[in-house]
Amino acid sequence: MANKIDAFFETLIAHKASDLHLQEGQPPKMRVHGDMTPMRPEPLTNAEMEQLLSEIAGPDRWASFLKRGDFDFAYEMNEDARFRCNYMKQLHGYGAVFRLIPTRIMSIDQLGVPPVIKQFAHLTGGLVLVTGPTGSGKSTTLAAIIDYINSGFSKHIVTIEEPIEFVHQNKCSIITQREVPDDATSFSTALRSALRQDADVVLVGEMRDLETIALALTAAETGMLVFGTLHTNNARKTVDRMIDVFPSDQQPQVRTMLSSSLRGIVAQLLLKRADGKGRLAVNEILIANSAVSAIIREGAPEKLTDVLISGRAEGMQFMDDAIMNFYKQKLITGNEAYMKAIDKGRFAQFVEAK
Repeated sequence: MANKIDAFFETLIAHKASDLHLQEGQPPKMRVHGDMTPMRPEPLTNAEMEQLLSEIAGPDRWASFLKRGDFDFAYEMNEDARFRCNYMKQLHGYGAVFRLIPTRIMSIDQLGVPPVIKQFAHLTGGLVLVTGPTGSGKSTTLAAIIDYINSGFSKHIVTIEEPIEFVHQNKCSIITQREVPDDATSFSTALRSALRQDADVVLVGEMRDLETIALALTAAETGMLVFGTLHTNNARKTVDRMIDVFPSDQQPQVRTMLSSSLRGIVAQLLLKRADGKGRLAVNEILIANSAVSAIIREGAPEKLTDVLISGRAEGMQFMDDAIMNFYKQKLITGNEAYMKAIDKGRFAQFVEAK
């Protein structure tokens, strides 16, 4: 028997939307190609919200949500539709956001991201960071990298996620997927356990605190290939974030650890297509070399821009150059290029007057 909320999810899929937003006192809305669209004029009532949310959460999760005020989990409507769910209490009552997770894992080539990303999958150790704001497709890109390893290498891959989004089947590798908080109390607890689980590759779904970042650096130094995510927009901010989370007296040591263990940074943003037919991913690619290591050690991340620009032959890509390339191909508008660029002055001349 279908749950009442499934009707909203079916509408979401039919309109090729990415997210469903439910908020008590407001009409339900969906995000289509980056823009919010109401699904009906009538606002959601308290009784309706309680039924919609409690039905798919189940008694235990619903009780936990009522106690904590927020909750994350994954819901599978059917074999073709899976959703990442976030429940929250807010000013006007209950609220929830649902992200549609594609059940088919796209390949690196199908995603249209730079193929140089494949070389990170061939590494035998070190730290690779995939970064970007919420909703920029980090999970999709990471799933493609993990699937590439799974398809071509005999490894033990451990993923630590909150919640599990893409479900991987064993191919050439063995994959252990662990969900926080159901399978492990925290990212740091699961990561510490991975050090004792004969893991070759570890995916850390979110590196949000000092302990998790410290353990990821340690794991990378001990020979694991660690993939992690951060909510930063480019390579320079990513390096700053990794170091600034530590107390000042520990930062010199952390810079040394990061300089030796970092293998690359893939920063990702989504841009609205000029033709209105969806969005496309744009990437900044930093491949760690001796120059990058020296810059991190000396604490001068502002110099990374020069390395990104001069490292094109190695497969590196500076975010603004990638955005400019899309603009020149007329794939995005001048306004979109300006909004997403790091150096706004470079793109100000392309902004169209409204």
